[in-house]
Amino acid sequence: MRAPRHFLAPLRAFVLALIAVPAVVAGASTAAARTDAPLFLFPQATLEPIAFDALPGWETDPIAPAFTAFRRSCARLRSRGDSVEPPRPMFSALRPVCRRALRLASHPSEHAARAFFQREFTPFLMTGVDQPQGFLTGYYEPEVEGSRTRTDIYATPLYRRPPDLVLEAPPKDGAPANKGKAFRREGDALVPYHDRAAIEDGALAGKGLEVAWIKDPADAFFAHIQGSVRVRLPDGAVLRLNYDGHNGQPYTPIGRLLIEQNLVPREKMSMDAIRAYIADHPQQGRELMRQNRSYIFFREATELKPGDGAIGAQGLPLTAIRSIAIDRTIHVYGTPFFIAADLPTGEDGAVAPFRHLTIAQDTGSAIIGPARADIFFGAGKEAGSIAGRIQHPGRFAIFLPRALDPARHRVPLPKPRPPSAPMTAATP
Repeated sequence: MRAPRHFLAPLRAFVLALIAVPAVVAGASTAAARTDAPLFLFPQATLEPIAFDALPGWETDPIAPAFTAFRRSCARLRSRGDSVEPPRPMFSALRPVCRRALRLASHPSEHAARAFFQREFTPFLMTGVDQPQGFLTGYYEPEVEGSRTRTDIYATPLYRRPPDLVLEAPPKDGAPANKGKAFRREGDALVPYHDRAAIEDGALAGKGLEVAWIKDPADAFFAHIQGSVRVRLPDGAVLRLNYDGHNGQPYTPIGRLLIEQNLVPREKMSMDAIRAYIADHPQQGRELMRQNRSYIFFREATELKPGDGAIGAQGLPLTAIRSIAIDRTIHVYGTPFFIAADLPTGEDGAVAPFRHLTIAQDTGSAIIGPARADIFFGAGKEAGSIAGRIQHPGRFAIFLPRALDPARHRVPLPKPRPPSAPMTAATP
């Protein structure tokens, strides 16, 4: 993204650890308001203001679908508190914006949707400190053949959440977290929960925990990675399964193992490449998958309508292209981000411009950092093929509610920009 010259970049490039919003802004707690201590929004990030018309693709991106996704997040955000106390400034500042969004039509015109975001928010380019750009990956909802009962064809189980699973510090609201430790009782002691190998070897067998049976162990593995799956049953019905807990064991990307063992070149790594290796080397592929000790459990998502996407961590159906997973320890669900990147989303992996307004509605254990997002691409094989190719840099513009615009408050001045630093942000 290229910032316009009139922004006087040397004076308005903010390292956000220096950006202080007075505690009285955006409904801060009474205790905080009694002091003049500043509230820091994103200490890990650098922000630089940019005009809406300088966001590449802003004028041509269909904004109405993003507004609909934002409005869904608003309904949840207004009915629940933040995940931390006192609430983060971003959470508090979004709530009045959401009140105004919920007064508008759920499916507004393009003009009305674009005008809403331009009226309510100020865009800022965001990067991690000392990072030139953000980083993008993709995810999707697999669709596989399966059965509610075991057969000779469908013999690989997907398990519901075991009753003996004890998660460390479960979240106050919403879907279970996918980070942290997990235990089971062994006598009077709590011990780490079974890892993938133990579960595949039968640690949960015979307990009536199977929520579905599918044909291919690799399909089960990728359902665990994605956190949701559509199981097409023999009668044509579709069983929607969604994340409902984890075993607390460490997650190991098997793509990284294939690269480290020189089995797949780094430049050719993708989800399709991993699947191809497992299909061509069944025994080695099984052992490879078992090295990822992490394992997840599912529930039936009976609340989903046929056209809904999988349920994200905010507890809402995801919208293809418009929903992203972010680092929940940094960002608030419902935050809008405009993302600009060149991604292999075209036919046969051809690179194409990705210029879309997205909404933070999900999270993931591998999503770490302020300018890091996992883009939801929808359901099925094609969405999976696209999502599996995405491991690319991108430019992030976070939309801050006007109440948090640092230009509206007295803030410490940043250090002078080094003479060698570029005056504008680079185009992806």
